[in-house]
Amino acid sequence: MTVMIIGYVTLALLVVSVVIGISSVYLEHKRLLSLADGASLAAADSYTLGEVGGAGGSPSAFLGSERVRNVASDFVARSPASARFDGLAVTQATGSPDGSTAVVVLSAMVHPPVVNFLVPDGIRIEAASTARSRLSR
Repeated sequence: MTVMIIGYVTLALLVVSVVIGISSVYLEHKRLLSLADGASLAAADSYTLGEVGGAGGSPSAFLGSERVRNVASDFVARSPASARFDGLAVTQATGSPDGSTAVVVLSAMVHPPVVNFLVPDGIRIEAASTARSRLSR
């Protein structure tokens, strides 16, 4: 009977440690997504005015991929939230695919608390966020 109790306690501790590790990765992903949201909004606000089409046309907002990358990198570097992430980087997927949408992809390493001995290098997570620039009257 004692062996069975020890087995069940060991199994319960294993399940609890896995749940804690998964929850930690999930929460860090949500924090990284929040930082990516802020970076994409800042990048979408960095538009330049495009050409006015024809007589009576309205100006358009234009986003360049390089400008989106630079603004997102600057936002991440200045944000106090970036200090909590290990290996935080703005990936090459960051840019503007259509000239009016800012896409920011951030990646970072997460170190789960209890099961860290199983993955000593950590787990790489990515978060992507998009924001759109639009001028209106």
